[in-house]
Amino acid sequence: MDLVAKIDSYGKAAWIGLLVLSFILFWPIGLATLAFLIWSGRMGQGHWRGFGCSKWKEARGHWHGPSRSSGNRAFDEYREQTLKRLDEERQEFMDYLDKLRHARDKEEFDRFMAERAAKQSEPTPPPAPQA
Repeated sequence: MDLVAKIDSYGKAAWIGLLVLSFILFWPIGLATLAFLIWSGRMGQGHWRGFGCSKWKEARGHWHGPSRSSGNRAFDEYREQTLKRLDEERQEFMDYLDKLRHARDKEEFDRFMAERAAKQSEPTPPPAPQA
């Protein structure tokens, strides 16, 4: 069993203890430990809830690299098709939001230009006579 898996088996308290101890002994090691915890995702909510982030990472595997095979080829093909469809739907939705933002921005700009044109077309009052 490697060191990371062993510390994971002890849970959150072991990681916090290791982090505190490494800062006390030599602060660069503490920084390196903190960087590892952040980089590996062990500082995220998914890890602390179940003292292991492997299930969460598997659920998000298509964003973080190839996921493991379930052993059933038909299911793996179905999962890949579903993930691909969801990614396409997400992209379509993001495009839709971009169009809405663009339309809102154009409406605001047109309103600004209309107000500006109205302000410029108003006659300016003559200057007050000086005594």
